[in-house]
Amino acid sequence: MRPFPTLWKANLIVFSSSFCVMVIELTAARILAPYIGVSLYTWTSIIGVILGGIALGNYLGGKMADRYTSPLVLVAIFLAGSLATIAILPATRMVAPAEWPIILPVMLEFVIKVSGIFLLPAVILSMVSPVVIKLTLADLGRTGGVVGTIYAFSTVGAILGTFLTGFYFILWFGTRTTIWVVAAVLLLTGLLAWFAWRVPNRWKLSLKNFIIWGAILNVLLTAVFLFQFRVSWQEKYTGESNYYTIQVRNTGGGLKALILDDLVHSYVIPDQPAALKYGYLNIFTEIIQYVSRENPKPRVLHLGGGGYSLPRYMEVAYSGSVNEVIEIDPMVTEVAHQELGLPLETSIKTYNQDARLFLLRRKAAEGYDIVIGDVFNDKATPYHLTTLEFDRLVRANMKEGGIYLVNIIDNYKRGRYMPSFIYTLKQVFDYVYLFSIRKTWQDVGTTTFVIAATDRPIDLADYQQSVTAGGRRTADGNPHDETGLEDYLAARKPILLTDDHAPTDILVLPLFR
Repeated sequence: MRPFPTLWKANLIVFSSSFCVMVIELTAARILAPYIGVSLYTWTSIIGVILGGIALGNYLGGKMADRYTSPLVLVAIFLAGSLATIAILPATRMVAPAEWPIILPVMLEFVIKVSGIFLLPAVILSMVSPVVIKLTLADLGRTGGVVGTIYAFSTVGAILGTFLTGFYFILWFGTRTTIWVVAAVLLLTGLLAWFAWRVPNRWKLSLKNFIIWGAILNVLLTAVFLFQFRVSWQEKYTGESNYYTIQVRNTGGGLKALILDDLVHSYVIPDQPAALKYGYLNIFTEIIQYVSRENPKPRVLHLGGGGYSLPRYMEVAYSGSVNEVIEIDPMVTEVAHQELGLPLETSIKTYNQDARLFLLRRKAAEGYDIVIGDVFNDKATPYHLTTLEFDRLVRANMKEGGIYLVNIIDNYKRGRYMPSFIYTLKQVFDYVYLFSIRKTWQDVGTTTFVIAATDRPIDLADYQQSVTAGGRRTADGNPHDETGLEDYLAARKPILLTDDHAPTDILVLPLFR
């Protein structure tokens, strides 16, 4: 039998290691999402830490290759990489939710947490390429072509790992199973490395071989032990999609909470669609009640489905109303059907796609009376749904005199996100109003606000009188004085959010504290 060509052995081994590094990097965001969200800071920390691990691993691997040119070194690296990969899951449980005794800048805190979980696997797996190159050059005596080919296969492995993880693995297996698969692939690759090169006296009874087989057996036993008792340390989730880690928790009294990543999106009593538990939803319903006095069957577009609280309320409270929901994640809709009381037979029509893409492709001539913006990616609206260009797109799909309602989280006194959001809306709509669930504006801090944008003025005094008719003492929504709102915006120095400049993650930075 002809021996397997040395260069092909090297190519397959570096392909496998780079493939696994990128799978780990992509799954890192999903693993961390329930603890620190998926903001720009999360991705920046992950990419920076993994690149740092790759750089350090290449350096250490080069030093090791110069001193120890042996296939056994590869075996040790892959065994250690397999253990470090398995350790990601318990390390996440310990490190990600930890609170520090001192207050650290958010960026530094994220980097430290990501490093504590993912730096070691990245370093270990990145030691493979220098060792493989050294082994290959020792056999073939060539340099440029060998090194170029090995790095090309390494890059192809990284590319394939990226695409398969982002498009398939997380959706098919979930992040936790994917990590276990990576650990198994690394272990098998280590064994392949041992058998691919000629190792003298491989089967001889010796202390060296005893240690090697003992190490392999220990890795296997550790993996089996951790897998067997994973229930005690591994988080459980209702579902895991390409967009969110989804949890549904029973909070008592029949109330269920829908949690996407680290943020509660909905509180729902499945058999009571008229029971709205979030204050901002009651503000939505008040405004809808006010603007729909002459149109009891409004055509409503809901940007974001979540727990489908408001669409279900509208279906019941406004019989004959048209409710279309744009929910990017089909699994969120599926969970709403299975866990949150959304009937399979419903007049609510759902489109599982991006809200902006939906509006760009929409060809229906009839506009919407009401557009509800209830879309969150972490604590901010996805940036492409906050810009001047998107606001113009929303207005183009509304009827004359229609209204665009958005809920937003910010700190009233210190935040710059909400002022910039309002300022951008004012470039498109003639009238923009701000509502709070608090009764006075003096003590408002971090909370959820509702913004109403329209081309038809709202008489705020008439609004409050209308929504308190029938014996109600006060309205749920406290509207900001129009003149005071202008002064507030001027004091906050808002920026215009555009497709070229929408730093929403930076603007919401104070919320992470």
